[in-house]
Amino acid sequence: MSSKVVSSLVLVVSMAVTGLACVPRGVLGEAEAAVRRDDYPKAAALLETHLHTHPEDVPARALLVRVLALSSRLDLARRECEILARYLPPGSPRPAIELGHAYELSHDYERALASYDDAARMAPALPDGPRIGGLRAARWGEAEMAVPRLEEAVRRGANDAETLHALGLARMHLGRLDEAESAYRTATRLHPDATDAWLGLATVALVRKDHAAALVAYERLVALRPTSPDASLGRAYALARLGRTAEARRELDRAEKLGAKPANLAKQRAWLDSSEASR
Repeated sequence: MSSKVVSSLVLVVSMAVTGLACVPRGVLGEAEAAVRRDDYPKAAALLETHLHTHPEDVPARALLVRVLALSSRLDLARRECEILARYLPPGSPRPAIELGHAYELSHDYERALASYDDAARMAPALPDGPRIGGLRAARWGEAEMAVPRLEEAVRRGANDAETLHALGLARMHLGRLDEAESAYRTATRLHPDATDAWLGLATVALVRKDHAAALVAYERLVALRPTSPDASLGRAYALARLGRTAEARRELDRAEKLGAKPANLAKQRAWLDSSEASR
């Protein structure tokens, strides 16, 4: 997949995540279509025309910032962020956040993170800046950068499943298993149906070789996603490690019916055969 296509997908996905879908459907639909065609000049022209008569439309201007960034017109993107600030309450972190998105779409990750940190300083009571900075750093694989930002976001009140999962995962990458488990348990308490959090608990348990705890988490995953072959494979693995081989084989049969990959099934069945033969 080309970098342009990836950037376009990032733009469209980020619009949904950050509320840019508030733009009137006609303008948004045409602009999105233009972005998918890599026709950034067309998307920019549509948004600029709309903003000429509706300058107060914050979501539309935020989208324009990102389109300009995709067009390598960062100077104009920065200018639009300055204009954006005029239509927001004093001290709003939104312009700095949008500038961070612009830098990220331009693959300037250091400046992107610096902008998210600026947003955190501008609004010290809000979780927005550290949350976005932490989530993006986690996505880039920078666990050491992600953890303090995500912890600050939680301290400021962020308690959504995505933030807590990212915090747990980043802590786990740093070997901080107790703290990772704490983040995941908070997520499962606040969001009982958050499958990523249960998977995180299962993974922490497997790293510790606590297969009983892993089984508890995988059974919850199977209950939440009864048609998931991966959840079924995880449960089978935990059962096998606990010596419950008959149950593990039945679970593998179930995973096979659900469409589990043959290689994964073969690996687990071979391990079961060898473990039984060694008794």
